Amino acid sequence: MSRRLLALATGLALLASPLASSPGPALAQKAPAGVNAEVSFARVRAVNLARETAVKLNGGLRLYRPAKCMFDTSLAGGNCLIRRDKRGFLFRFLGGAPGWQQLGLPPNWETKILVSPNGRQVVQVLFNRPPRNR
Repeated sequence: MSRRLLALATGLALLASPLASSPGPALAQKAPAGVNAEVSFARVRAVNLARETAVKLNGGLRLYRPAKCMFDTSLAGGNCLIRRDKRGFLFRFLGGAPGWQQLGLPPNWETKILVSPNGRQVVQVLFNRPPRNR
């Protein structure tokens, strides 16, 4: 049997095996109980996109860091997510120079971003300026 034929036979045998039809680890993951997986993944994508957009708009990570809530993907924005509806995910968060929160410094930037319901595109940057008075 030639090497080429042997390689083909081996490949076909692997494809036909029961292991080939089982989902890989990424597909086998399940969302936490009571959470719609599609919404959960869309929300994580949305927080990541909102955070990355703010970082780009404000000069990069060398100059700017969003609030900690925007880095905790297990909470997908936590209290920075102010609304989720048919228009998408609305995030409002503060930011500042690297280390601002850890050092207890006041934020010097506020960002409000609307991300599409599937979490894949920025619909609108509503606010990206020094913080408003509360």
